[in-house]
Amino acid sequence: MVSEIDLHLFERISFSGWEDTLQKLLQLSRWIDRTNDRIGYFATLLVPLMLLLGVWNVVGRYLGRLVGQNLSSNALIEGQWYLFSLVFLLGAAYTLRHNAHVRVDVLYSNWSPRQKALVNLLGSLLFLIPFCLMVMAASWSSILASWARGEISPDPGGLPRYPIKSVILICCTLLGLQGLSDAIKSWAVLSHLENEEQVHGD
Repeated sequence: MVSEIDLHLFERISFSGWEDTLQKLLQLSRWIDRTNDRIGYFATLLVPLMLLLGVWNVVGRYLGRLVGQNLSSNALIEGQWYLFSLVFLLGAAYTLRHNAHVRVDVLYSNWSPRQKALVNLLGSLLFLIPFCLMVMAASWSSILASWARGEISPDPGGLPRYPIKSVILICCTLLGLQGLSDAIKSWAVLSHLENEEQVHGD
């Protein structure tokens, strides 16, 4: 459990004399938030297109049997998968920015704003950002190899694979930046520079 004694000790060690630096970092944090809001809005626009494509793939399959023509294709089916991947990968940072990921910690909801801020700060710096960097490092060589050989789907008429694989790097970059933004805002709450409603305001 995060106690108030822990918070006061953490504050004495970390926050003295950093107000000017923190103000500049908050400007960076707001820029990251705005960027992920715009990208998240773009991802939401892909959802209707994904649904329409999915409906057509189903309807076209059965309608094609009636008219004796293939009205769908592997490209359209894979396009639906790719759109789902884009919504998920580009929307992850947006979801984090609005604190919409599912939480299963029964303790967190009962903590004070400053206790939550400390947990969020440590979670971002010790877990989220390193995880994003590890995924990027692990996938980098595979993505480069995919681009080098122009990887495409093994199914006839399928789509190229290398563009959608590259979105993994974009996802991790945006998610890591949002983790940095959340860490900055949590630092601001812990330093009493701003309250929770101000730094997390939409």
